[in-house]
Amino acid sequence: MSVHRAWWVAAVTAVVIIGAGACATTAGLLVAPLHHEFGWPHGTISAAASVNLVLYGLTAPFGAAAMDRFGMRRVVTAALLLIASGAGLTTAMTAPWQFVLGWGLLVGTGCGALATTFAALVADRWFAARRGLVAGVLTAATVFGQFALLPVFSLLVDFDWHAATGVLVAVALLVTPLAWAVLRDRPADVGLLPYGATHPEPRTAPASVARAVRALPLRSGAFWLLASTFAVCGASTNGIMWTHFTPAAHDHGMPTGVASSLLAVIGVVNVLGTVGSGWLTDRANPRLLLTACYAFRGVSLMLLPGLFGPSVQPGMLAFVVVFGLLDVATVPPTIALCRELYGTDGPIAFGWISVAHQLGAGTLALLGGLARDLTGTYALLWPATGALCLTAALLATRIPRPAAAPAQATCAR
Repeated sequence: MSVHRAWWVAAVTAVVIIGAGACATTAGLLVAPLHHEFGWPHGTISAAASVNLVLYGLTAPFGAAAMDRFGMRRVVTAALLLIASGAGLTTAMTAPWQFVLGWGLLVGTGCGALATTFAALVADRWFAARRGLVAGVLTAATVFGQFALLPVFSLLVDFDWHAATGVLVAVALLVTPLAWAVLRDRPADVGLLPYGATHPEPRTAPASVARAVRALPLRSGAFWLLASTFAVCGASTNGIMWTHFTPAAHDHGMPTGVASSLLAVIGVVNVLGTVGSGWLTDRANPRLLLTACYAFRGVSLMLLPGLFGPSVQPGMLAFVVVFGLLDVATVPPTIALCRELYGTDGPIAFGWISVAHQLGAGTLALLGGLARDLTGTYALLWPATGALCLTAALLATRIPRPAAAPAQATCAR
């Protein structure tokens, strides 16, 4: 029995996302070596990470529209080459603005085009059944690339941070031909129906930048609730964990490699959490899933300051497992709610909600670095972010149900 082409497309999408994810998180490992080599303040280095995270989000809705207009293969290839260019520029930098340009602008834009909106688009187009599961698996691939490869890059950074960024260039260039060979825009392009479909789905007009703008549902209260909760998601994951967990652990005497290994464990456990979240999203009310994820995440972050130390204790291991299960488990139910509320414009609407995610991430990445420079510690950052997560849990309970069927509840046409 042959495997449906959709699963091969999903597999290659996962590989691409893993490669992009590996490029998205290395900024946190570069904080210490750049501070020591160039004497740049933590806030200056965090500014580049902040630009990266914000552009990662701002690119997402336009990346989804560009894939619809120009094709997945072309946009994915261009994004990977952009990442390679930005990481390559970083290896030769001598001034902070070059770090902002290479890592902030180029890598951030490239990774943004390959963010969770790419995963949502593949799941939406290629799968009529198992959409929640596939969205969960592809989201888990994002986190696997971001965290699971960190120990390898940590060793490279300890040896020579130039070598670490050079490896990222190689990863992006190696993944590019695989994406070009396998990715296709829709099942119909190769004479197939989406996996699990019994008849062709309606095909909308190709997206454009104008449609991406029109699909921004500013008058929708549900949009603002989703955007607010997802901003807190970004602040509490990308914003502080990617950029500040490793240097915060190092402040307490923990070796950088050990701290990076803990993030890697989060990445591995995240696969279980995100796939499980996708499975539950197909079977349960996604609003309840979001509420539970944000509530438990908030409590875990409030407990984190008391768990730091020079060595890994059982409490820290418990935090890593719990946070890993919850870290990106918010994405499948958020994608499902976008489709429920905005129909065929759901992936683009999710792209705009992802902008809020990265704005939250960029804000916390910058504020965390400034707080470290001003107070000499990250101590207040964790409970404050935990309180934001508890607020997001309350907001998730207020997300309404659509007034019409999903097929009609689309954004502006």
